Amino acid sequence: MKFGFIAFPTRESIRPGEFATLLESRGFESLFYPDHTHIPAITPERYDVLGLAPEFRNGLDPFVALAAAAQTTTTLNIGTAVALVTERDPLVTAKAVASLDVLSDGRMHFGVGPGWIFQELRNHGVAPEDRWAVQQERVEAMRAIWTNDIAHYHGKFVNFSHVTSWPKPIRRPHPPILVAGNGPNVAKRVISYGDEWIPMLRPGVLDDIAEFRRTVRKPGSDEPIPVTLFGGLPEDVAAYERAGVDRCLFWPRPMNTTDTTALVDRIALLLGGRLTADHV
Repeated sequence: MKFGFIAFPTRESIRPGEFATLLESRGFESLFYPDHTHIPAITPERYDVLGLAPEFRNGLDPFVALAAAAQTTTTLNIGTAVALVTERDPLVTAKAVASLDVLSDGRMHFGVGPGWIFQELRNHGVAPEDRWAVQQERVEAMRAIWTNDIAHYHGKFVNFSHVTSWPKPIRRPHPPILVAGNGPNVAKRVISYGDEWIPMLRPGVLDDIAEFRRTVRKPGSDEPIPVTLFGGLPEDVAAYERAGVDRCLFWPRPMNTTDTTALVDRIALLLGGRLTADHV
């Protein structure tokens, strides 16, 4: 199993390039960043945004932060966990992802999710009930852009013809697409337009992962689909391995350089020889 971190980069926390260098030097495999363009001051249903941690509101843009991480490392994988593609134009995002893959020499991983704060979605012109369909179309459109010199896509929410967009990703056909979600339909979504599954640590998720690894396959393949678990705890990694997790991402609160270094070193000590495997 591979190990990495997910954390909001903020103005006050360790800088992305410094964090990436630290993780690479300690033998960790990856650094992923989350995504919120903004947080509504109020939202009328489902979630109380007033209780969110401050970093949800003041986190840096993940694509900018990942560019800094890419430039200070040579082997560390980078990615989004997860990019809210329902809130991002697919033409702009396709170029950003491809650019990051070029800057990192093929180390980009594209985790995607539909968003869970309904007013945040509405502020981007997306009806909450359409979020899964919008996500699928935007991911499919980006795949068309990455894999064709002249791209076309015609859907209900995304529609374009004769699009040329460069650079193309170094990773072919494109960086891995990690589809988020813990619900009953996630396997169908991963099979339809993803390459991997990236669930959050929640009660019962290890049973879901074990079942996913046993039963879900891409058409024509006998290989299990990789699973990245985010929000994992270092003391429970043996249980994650038994469930079939391929990558575990630890999720600390934003901290300064001194405190982040101390935390990373403590986790590295707990993991011991598990960090020695080649992750390139």
